[in-house]
Amino acid sequence: MEINQEKELLLAAKQALKNAYCPYSGFAVGAALRTRSGRIFMGCNVENASYGATLCAEQCAISKAVSEGEREFTAIAVVSAAGKWTPPCGICRQVLLEWMPEGQVVLEKEGEPVCYLVRDLLPAAFSQDNLSEE
Repeated sequence: MEINQEKELLLAAKQALKNAYCPYSGFAVGAALRTRSGRIFMGCNVENASYGATLCAEQCAISKAVSEGEREFTAIAVVSAAGKWTPPCGICRQVLLEWMPEGQVVLEKEGEPVCYLVRDLLPAAFSQDNLSEE
């Protein structure tokens, strides 16, 4: 991915984190997901008093895209209001693997984009292949 595309996704993720609902943790997260067709879907974390019902920003962005008929994703950027390097949590890594195992995760470290392949963030992952009886 080109550096301009990475920065565009990071900017969209920063815009998304402004909508975060995080009264319990105070940790606002934004994500921006690029589809193969070039559309960008933004998501933010949406917390719940029952913590297990909290929706992470990455899952929010993917849900929005899937609900609008998109199924192929190339990259997702993730940022936090804390301004720190904010990699996806374990559950989000599993969700990302489902939708974009060859996709890129764009993070920001010291003001610069840093990219990882989703499959590299979750080695030896459980996938659809594990569900087959063959």
